[in-house]
Amino acid sequence: MLATSLTAAVLGVEAHLVRVEADTASGFPKFTMLGLADSSIKESEGRIRAALRNCGYEFKWDRRITVSMAPASLRKMGSSYDLATAVGLLAADGAVEPGRLADVLLVGELALDGALRPVTGVLPMMLMARRQGLRAAVVPAANAAEAAIVEGIDVHPAVSLPEAVGLAGSAVRPSTPARAAPRIAHGALPDMADVRGQPVARRALEIAAAGGHNVVFIGPPGSGKTMLARRVPGILPPLTVEEAVETTAIYSAWGARLEGLLGDRPFRSPHHTTSDAALVGGGTIPRPGEVSLAHNGVLFLDELPEFRRNALEALRQPLEERTVTIARSRGTLKLPARFQLVAAMNPCPCGLLGHAACACTPGAVRRYRSRISGPLLDRMDLQVEVAPVGYVEMTGPPGEPSAAVAARVGSARHRQRLRHDVTEVSLNSELPPRALREVAAPDAEGETLLRGAMEKFGLSARGHDRALRVARTLADLEGASRIAGRHVAEALHFRALGTGRP
Repeated sequence: MLATSLTAAVLGVEAHLVRVEADTASGFPKFTMLGLADSSIKESEGRIRAALRNCGYEFKWDRRITVSMAPASLRKMGSSYDLATAVGLLAADGAVEPGRLADVLLVGELALDGALRPVTGVLPMMLMARRQGLRAAVVPAANAAEAAIVEGIDVHPAVSLPEAVGLAGSAVRPSTPARAAPRIAHGALPDMADVRGQPVARRALEIAAAGGHNVVFIGPPGSGKTMLARRVPGILPPLTVEEAVETTAIYSAWGARLEGLLGDRPFRSPHHTTSDAALVGGGTIPRPGEVSLAHNGVLFLDELPEFRRNALEALRQPLEERTVTIARSRGTLKLPARFQLVAAMNPCPCGLLGHAACACTPGAVRRYRSRISGPLLDRMDLQVEVAPVGYVEMTGPPGEPSAAVAARVGSARHRQRLRHDVTEVSLNSELPPRALREVAAPDAEGETLLRGAMEKFGLSARGHDRALRVARTLADLEGASRIAGRHVAEALHFRALGTGRP
């Protein structure tokens, strides 16, 4: 007898529907698993055998049993297929009516005693199930909160194989009470009030948050570069529901165990020894990297020149396209990577150049700075020198709190959203060239400044457009409809990095 059950495979951050076809026939006893399954799936035979026996099912193994997972061209990995395979075998044996499995997604790992263990990637699976028009899903009880985030599909938690079989085979399933998905907050965010002094760096941070611009801080050790970077999430607008679902789905596919939607914008700060695959994603089994985990949030790279050159160069595509493309022999994956890059570095190997007795030779300084390529540096909209904080500033009053800065950032972003019909984007940092000419045309003074920057100081075409985007953000912070010369001047000031490069 042939029976089909439904489950899902997660590839990258997307889930795909998998049909588990179970067939039993007379013949020489043999269990065959088809469909490009890895070793963890082929090992499921032992888990399913023990689970069925220990749960009291009299399933006969002395016959020819074939399990095929379609589509066969899609690689399948992990233990989340156990439940669908076990229920499919029972349906093929007549213990479950096959027709009742036509619109039910089955997800879960089986213990030897029949208990259901949690798996990763449940949220992308539920989003896929809703797209496919399925009406119910049976998941391990430990994954119930994550699965219930998705509306429009009935989620039925189960703790054991017999309970899952009863839910999957029932004509009338108990409905899951509707509830709003909880937001997971990580506690109070660091406040800008803790930052003493640093008016230029604070101004740059506000501009970066308002327009979604990339920013690099250059200054000696202890000047507050990392402190400033860690306060960016506190001045950004909260995640919308759509953004929260997108971001939470990435973390679910990555392997995080979640109890609800993420409440704060991600802040990722990988160590400088991280590999290029860990930074942008990939590997033998492609997984999201730090740039995808920072989706809709902030990626902070401290000690920027200490990162491997190939890892930094791999950032160039996601910085421009907001996605990461991973090509493999069996296909191509696209991972989301809409993040804001915040970086910090010293002016020289010892970090004291221009601020104290520096022992670095000119050659050592050049070699240190050359670790960051010109094309990557050109993609940093704001290049900010951070000076050491003096005693008077350290002992002075606290700075402006994050709430006040966030209010101005929110107003500026609201003005950007109002232009969405014209620009088709929600942030100035993403303005395409056509829309840039339409909504960010400077006045005569601004055009003169830009012409001089390109002709006299070697500002690149990319730098020209990025300066215009920053100027548009400066105008939005003021509530101005037109870019004035002062906006262009300030934008160019933040591109005049003290490294000798525009």
